[in-house]
Amino acid sequence: MATPTAPDGSAQLPPVTNIQMVDLKAQYVAMQDEVDQAVLDVIRSGAFINGPAVKTFQANLEAYLGAERVIPCANGTDALQIALMALGLEPGDEVIVPAFTYVASAEVIALLRLSPVMVDADPRTFNVRAEDIEAAITPRTKAIIPVHLFGQSCDMEPIMALASKHGLHVVEDNAQAIGATYTFSDGRQARTGTIGDIGCTSFYPSKNLGAYGDGGAINTNDKVLGDKLHKVANHGQSVRYYHDIVGCNSRLDSIQAAVLNCKLARLDGYSDRRRAAADYYDAHLQGIDGLLTPARQPNSTHVFHQYTLRVDGGRRDALQEHLKAAGVPSMIYYPVALYDQQAFAGTAANEVNFLPNTDLLCKEVISLPMHSEFEEATLAYIVEQVRNFFA
Repeated sequence: MATPTAPDGSAQLPPVTNIQMVDLKAQYVAMQDEVDQAVLDVIRSGAFINGPAVKTFQANLEAYLGAERVIPCANGTDALQIALMALGLEPGDEVIVPAFTYVASAEVIALLRLSPVMVDADPRTFNVRAEDIEAAITPRTKAIIPVHLFGQSCDMEPIMALASKHGLHVVEDNAQAIGATYTFSDGRQARTGTIGDIGCTSFYPSKNLGAYGDGGAINTNDKVLGDKLHKVANHGQSVRYYHDIVGCNSRLDSIQAAVLNCKLARLDGYSDRRRAAADYYDAHLQGIDGLLTPARQPNSTHVFHQYTLRVDGGRRDALQEHLKAAGVPSMIYYPVALYDQQAFAGTAANEVNFLPNTDLLCKEVISLPMHSEFEEATLAYIVEQVRNFFA
């Protein structure tokens, strides 16, 4: 992308209208004929549940991730719940989870009568760190849920070493980082979601790989675990009408699978364009007093599900109002720490009370528009409005 004039201060750009946080319409237009045909093929086939499109997507996602087994399911929250159900945990067992993340990561723990133990985040990468996890491990700890927040991997090598040392399961929440690659100290590489025992992802429409409705998937490289995950997601049965365990009903429908098949082939291209937009933001927002651009984990690629800034001095909300007045949308992910949520009041999770980095991030973070369909003029206008606020 060429450097625009206005962010350098030499001229004011004209207003850009109808800016989207995620431009799903433009993404659809770019592949309209293929998507329309794929959806029509499903409708004509009448195979709406577990049809050929689902099986094709499962195989394609296995190949893309380098995973032995993918189990498509109804949504990302179900994916996390099914993962924990398959591990055979008992009520009261502790599961370590970030306090700075979306509620689903902790919600499923509480739903299964397990105990969510919330830990702090790195203030630069926004991800959990091994040292914070280690400090929270007790004899009751049975699993860790590292969340690859905003599009880059947690530092998984020390987390996996901790898990091995203490005999803990690792369930990766990969809902925001599908397509990212982690590099180990020996040079080995792996896709996020394939490093722990189980990986979980969401295909919510605004995700980097988004359906046109709800959807999710679970993946593992363990055959026995894969069979159990499939059974849990399918009413506890592997043979129809013979139910070996209590499971649930969570399926990806064929229309969503057809859409996802079209998008999966383009996912790396989407990631490249998101990184290009992030590079643009970085180049033109560096060096502004009171504004911190997102750090990139050195051993992970970043697919920028979100581009998240930090604003100090209590000015975050004022920046959001300024952007709104200029027609620039923004979002705050996340304004409230999980341990401060009413849902966890009176629980062990609520006993955390305060984690300094999490508390700081909840007060300072703001996410700018981020997607793969930007025109340069839109990026230039967004940058100009941010810079104007700090001028």
